[in-house]
Amino acid sequence: MVLCSSHRKRVLGLVLPAIVAGAALLSILLASCATVGRDFPSERVSQIEIGKTTQADIEKMFGKPWRTGIEDGEPTWTYGKYKYTLGGKTSTRDLVVRFDKHNVVSSYTFSTTEPQGGTTEKK
Repeated sequence: MVLCSSHRKRVLGLVLPAIVAGAALLSILLASCATVGRDFPSERVSQIEIGKTTQADIEKMFGKPWRTGIEDGEPTWTYGKYKYTLGGKTSTRDLVVRFDKHNVVSSYTFSTTEPQGGTTEKK
C-alpha cells in the first residue's frame, strides 16, 4: 500500500506520539520501585538478649512493629523493609522477634540482603 504524503504525515502524527509515550512509560516502569514495610535501626539487633529483653525494650529499640502475629503459639513481632525495583536490585531487611508468655524475647531472626548483613538466628 502506498500512502500519499498528506496521509503519511497524518499517520505519523498519530503513531509517533504513541510510540514516544509508550517508550516514556516503559522507562518509568523500569526505573520505578516499590517499598513495603518501614525502616528500623538494624544496628541495634545485637542488643537483643534472649530471656532478658522485654517487649517494652524491643519497642524502645525499634519502635512499633510493622506486623504482629502468633508463631508456634508465641506472640511475634516483625520489623521489615523490602525494596523491590523492576530490572534492578532488591534490598531487604527483616527482623522477627518471638516472645514467651512473660513478654520476654524467646528467639529472634534477622536477615538482610545488604552487604555485611547476612542472617542471624538466636534461640
